Amino acid sequence: MRNLDFTPLYRSAIGFDRLFNQMEQNVSNPNAGYPPYNIEQQDENHYRITMAVAGFADEQLDITQQQNKLIVRGVRETESKEERHYLYQGIAERDFERKFQLADYVKVIGAKMVNGLLHIDLEREIPEEQKPRKIAINGRNLIEGE
Repeated sequence: MRNLDFTPLYRSAIGFDRLFNQMEQNVSNPNAGYPPYNIEQQDENHYRITMAVAGFADEQLDITQQQNKLIVRGVRETESKEERHYLYQGIAERDFERKFQLADYVKVIGAKMVNGLLHIDLEREIPEEQKPRKIAINGRNLIEGE
């Protein structure tokens, strides 16, 4: 396991503390690879997170958005107390919690489960006052005829 030290970057980067803390947290998380996921950009303002959650039913999954954080949890029910004897166990049967940091103005618009894949659709809605706008120079209006 690699350990990354971002200390030298703290000295030369101002305002990026949160970014470096997130990177350190992701590197040090032992369950960072489970469950596997993809993040896809469908167009300029639409995204999709797809997670492989084979073995989980819809009711065993919980999706929560808290401000700019998306949290996906999977909790498996204990089927029986008897001990199983595997010759090979390649399917992970464990609970998980995966956190995603969302950009400003990104919200979850839907989720669906298809063939063991959980699809979470996201949309970025920038408020009108935050969108780029033209500024007149020296009081000159940029629209013709005015």
